[in-house]
Amino acid sequence: MTDLCLVLVTLPTVEKAADLGRTLVEEGLAACANLVPGVRSIYRWEGKLQDEGEVLMLVKTRAALFEQLRSRVVSLHPYQCPEVLQLDVAAGHAPYLDWVRASVKG
Repeated sequence: MTDLCLVLVTLPTVEKAADLGRTLVEEGLAACANLVPGVRSIYRWEGKLQDEGEVLMLVKTRAALFEQLRSRVVSLHPYQCPEVLQLDVAAGHAPYLDWVRASVKG
């Protein structure tokens, strides 16, 4: 297990995802944010079945920064209840993991 994590966040548009990803990287909360457009989300919200296009953002950061990152995402996100899921990184390419560590706060 490493000290890093991958955070999944869905957003309604590429523009909103890019704005949020840019902010997280600029503020040192994320090393990288990948945007995956064309995600189709089917879910129940407020008693109604939803079928929406979304953008999946994959955020790489230190696990110790997750709460700060989560709070920042929630404060800037357009959804009432945004998806913010932390997945721990078990292993990876050592030079890439070192780059992630060096690219974020402390």
